Amino acid sequence: MPTKKSDFFAIIFLVSPFFSPTLYTLHPKTSPFTPQTHAFHTSVTRMDYNAQTKTFEVSLRVFTDDLETTLSKDNNGRKFLVTNGDANDPFVEKYVRKHFALLNAQKQKKPYSYLGKEQEVDATWIYLEIPCPEPIAGFSVQQAVLFDAFDDQVNLLNLKYLTQKRSYIFKDDQKIQRLEI
Repeated sequence: MPTKKSDFFAIIFLVSPFFSPTLYTLHPKTSPFTPQTHAFHTSVTRMDYNAQTKTFEVSLRVFTDDLETTLSKDNNGRKFLVTNGDANDPFVEKYVRKHFALLNAQKQKKPYSYLGKEQEVDATWIYLEIPCPEPIAGFSVQQAVLFDAFDDQVNLLNLKYLTQKRSYIFKDDQKIQRLEI
């Protein structure tokens, strides 16, 4: 038994991947620790407004296997293996630009910079930066990432703008939502 609180959390951290339902699913014909496809399709997007630089700092978290599947479908069946340091950034950027956007009050897409991606265990983080010097009254967000690949896809967006925080849930029939800030 751990004697210190930090030892307890270290042990939990080390063994938690073996019990995580998103990483491993028991299957009768495989080892109990064989990675399996997860049972749900979801992404999480965080948009934080940086008042000093007048930009939105965006990070999209998607399951890596879902991203690989989607990139393959989007590129005529070409196989993708998403890892850190791979050559897939142009494909990821092209895909994200088609499916994610901040729209101004006139429904025009705000230009943004694709900063890159980072793969961790079963998830990939995609980083964007959107210049936005004007107030966002009347703005909307398009968050349709992975809807073209999975019927049950759900995308959660957490928005922090100045002192306000809001969350939005995007489904296949709600790919664009107006920001209520």
